[in-house]
Amino acid sequence: TGFYACSQHLFLSSPRARAHPYPPFPLDPRDQPGKNPKPTMSTEPEVVHSGGCHCRRVRWQVEAPASVVAWICNCSDCSMRGNTHFVVPKDKFALQAGAGDFLTTYTFGTHTAKHTFCKVCGITSFYIPRSNPDGVAVTAACVGAGTLAHVEYRKADGRNWEQWIEASGISEFSKPKAAE
Repeated sequence: TGFYACSQHLFLSSPRARAHPYPPFPLDPRDQPGKNPKPTMSTEPEVVHSGGCHCRRVRWQVEAPASVVAWICNCSDCSMRGNTHFVVPKDKFALQAGAGDFLTTYTFGTHTAKHTFCKVCGITSFYIPRSNPDGVAVTAACVGAGTLAHVEYRKADGRNWEQWIEASGISEFSKPKAAE
């Protein structure tokens, strides 16, 4: 139980794992932007994760494995908010009735990413990422306790997005899994 790391990844593994946007120690500074290995989609069965914002007006459920890859992004927006997210296909994400009344959206740059946040408490518990406009980025720290068993943290080089995106493989996370 606890955190462990290698030069490219930080892992959180525990039966009661709770994702947090800030690892307890910095990742290896020798890591080079755009050098993340290709993502691996979990083959374990999906579970229903529930979560939302701080004031609980924005609530949602998402189907994803108990083990996820969460991206620590250094773009101008994510780095200011401390956002760390995992990506799922849009059809695996469901906003609860009435929650949309409390959402507002911020865009900048290409306006591809739709940064949603609660109008009351200001928390971004999910958004539509530039890397995966066909998916949803779920803020790992906004998932309720008890369903995330393992979180693998990877670096997303949002400051050098054009160079990073192709080699990262992040776009595969919003694609439905092939039938087995």
